[in-house]
Amino acid sequence: MARKEDKREENERFFDNIRKEEGIKELEEGILYKVISEGTGNRHPNDNSVVTVHYRGTLINGREFDNSRKELCPAAFRVGTLIDGFRTALINMRIGDRWIIYITWKRGYGKRSSGPIPGYSTLIFDIELLGIA
Repeated sequence: MARKEDKREENERFFDNIRKEEGIKELEEGILYKVISEGTGNRHPNDNSVVTVHYRGTLINGREFDNSRKELCPAAFRVGTLIDGFRTALINMRIGDRWIIYITWKRGYGKRSSGPIPGYSTLIFDIELLGIA
């Protein structure tokens, strides 16, 4: 049990430190992000939208757990089916936006592990929104 508590505390400290960095913004749901490039237009996805994105997911130690850029084409998702933090970021993005987002474990996979992602993990995504259908 102590190991899980250590993991949770380590991830919470990381998240609190990121919050203090220059250029970091916070969405209303507690999701932190940094704008890499800005898109155009006023249209944002909603829960029913299917989005086309390039993304790369890592943990706080830098270990990559997913990367759409390694595939032959971008990924497509229905926004409402995604983990809360990823969904929250997407509904605030416009086509062409590229953000680094930081998702606290509470808005990611929570206490449970999911494949290569241990429980209590802060998730870091580099997301580029390419299209909305």
